[in-house]
Amino acid sequence: MNINADNLVSISEANRNFSKVARLVDERGTAIILKNNAPRYVLLDYSLFRENAVADTADVDAAAVRILAKHLRAFEELAK
Repeated sequence: MNINADNLVSISEANRNFSKVARLVDERGTAIILKNNAPRYVLLDYSLFRENAVADTADVDAAAVRILAKHLRAFEELAK
């Protein structure tokens, strides 16, 4: 993710005027909230979050199968 200086907002400004920060996200997709002049939080449009950050159900299922296969004996022990 690229950080644009126009998307930076201090935490005190975000606290005072959240609707302004929300409008910024509506216009630009993201806002970076600074704490002590350092990037600390990212406010992200939900559609961008869904596109980029959420694992597909098939990915989760495949990971579960791999973990179960790798640690099958441990899971069998725990099931006793």
